[in-house]
Amino acid sequence: MEPGASDAAVEVQGTHDGLSPALRACIAQLRLRPRHARGREGLGQHASRNRGAGLEFAQYRAYESGDEPRQIDWKLYARSDRFFVREAERESPVRAWILLDTTASMAQGDEAAPRRTRLAAASLLARCVAEIAARGGDACGLVTCGGAGVSVVEPGTGPRQRDRLQHALSAVRPDGTWPTATQLAPAWNRIARGDLVVGIGDWFDDAAVVQLLQLAHAGREVLALQVLTADEREFLFHDGRRFIEPESGEALLGDGPALRAGYLARFENARRALAARLVAAGVALATHWTDAPADAALRALFGGHAR
Repeated sequence: MEPGASDAAVEVQGTHDGLSPALRACIAQLRLRPRHARGREGLGQHASRNRGAGLEFAQYRAYESGDEPRQIDWKLYARSDRFFVREAERESPVRAWILLDTTASMAQGDEAAPRRTRLAAASLLARCVAEIAARGGDACGLVTCGGAGVSVVEPGTGPRQRDRLQHALSAVRPDGTWPTATQLAPAWNRIARGDLVVGIGDWFDDAAVVQLLQLAHAGREVLALQVLTADEREFLFHDGRRFIEPESGEALLGDGPALRAGYLARFENARRALAARLVAAGVALATHWTDAPADAALRALFGGHAR
């Protein structure tokens, strides 16, 4: 049984319309930085010139919240009374995929905030990763995995790609179990050697973890964002209740205070075992709690110190 799952009613929210100014400011400082800049196999998979923080001037663009003041062209501001940022060209071989868990377990929320579900938090993180890629000029795609099957948005760049990803993320709903290897094969074949894969989910399903490990062993660079609820971390249930595993339907009747110590020990052991398993395969792992800001987990994976 998944730790901390309860039958409290939850309503899954769609993605928000936009990112907060604080989150955009964080994103502006982050870049996709794969540890291995390997060449990729297949058609159309080559290094391309993108807009970024290089040395050779390429173009101006309008200032956005989160841009560093040192990037503003003050002489142009004096002439136009508008803020513009200088962009430069850089070589970027990054092609990123967001791998999003949309199984039934992602519907889990906190009892004090039922709308604050794993999937709502995971969708926000996915939009952040897509925005980091967009700001760096890197291609980004999406694979959603759940009871509805496997859905793929091919990697791309530009405003239309941002709209495609936003539309796909707005449509996700938690349902069913992790797809089989056969169901995943067509999507996996599109992820080329050297691509960057950012997996976002709870990662308590062994079948899902096995797929992450297989991607890593096959030469794909894999980063994992584990999304967990505050109730899972604290287990502050003060009465008897019925706990339900959302994907199998397995139920457990128990008293919250009596179960807490044992549950917390098993939960921590499960987290440590997962971390050891991923690290051994070269997969970087960061944890996001649903009651915490998203920036800490993003900085852990994409901040300068992470590489």
